[in-house]
Amino acid sequence: MRKYIRIITALMLIMSVLVLTGCGGNNDSSEKVDASEDVQTEQDAASGAGSGDTLVVYFSATGITKGVAEKIASITGADTYEIKAAKEYTDADLDWNDPDSRTTHEQNDASVRPEIGSDPVSLEGYKTIYIGYPIWWGEEPRIMDTFVESHDFDGITMIPFCTSGSSDIGKSAKNLADKAGSGKWLDGERFDGGVSEEELKSWIEGLK
Repeated sequence: MRKYIRIITALMLIMSVLVLTGCGGNNDSSEKVDASEDVQTEQDAASGAGSGDTLVVYFSATGITKGVAEKIASITGADTYEIKAAKEYTDADLDWNDPDSRTTHEQNDASVRPEIGSDPVSLEGYKTIYIGYPIWWGEEPRIMDTFVESHDFDGITMIPFCTSGSSDIGKSAKNLADKAGSGKWLDGERFDGGVSEEELKSWIEGLK
């Protein structure tokens, strides 16, 4: 009887070891799959997988132009780049009724070039760039002049778009083209903040 008990006990121990080993093997396999996926994600990000030849560049002090830019990027599958001022604009800075506000001074002086605070962007490989901005005092914000004067747009089709409550795109697109001195600049279009993706898609298709 004792002999049978010892045999049964030994068999149970062997089975326990086999079960534990099997569970441990499954955990290792799962961890290896997860690690492989992490590595693949990092490789995709490093190689720029998913990016194309279209870029949407925009400056948006209040978020309105950003909303339109993101819709354009969604429709075209474009990358995006936000121009940010090194010194952020406050509500007081944007008060167009104040003759002493920061933006009033900037827009009244065509030589002003506000510093860009966002990381530099490489335009290499891009064939089409949508470039967006709000209309300030009937023109493009001076920080847009900073941007276009700092880049070479040779071989790139530049498509301006702006946002405003009522003002048209006016001479802002021509101003940017003249200051850039390179690239093929289209006339551009003005939108309000509530423009739909259907309206934007119709505009984009009409550019072809």
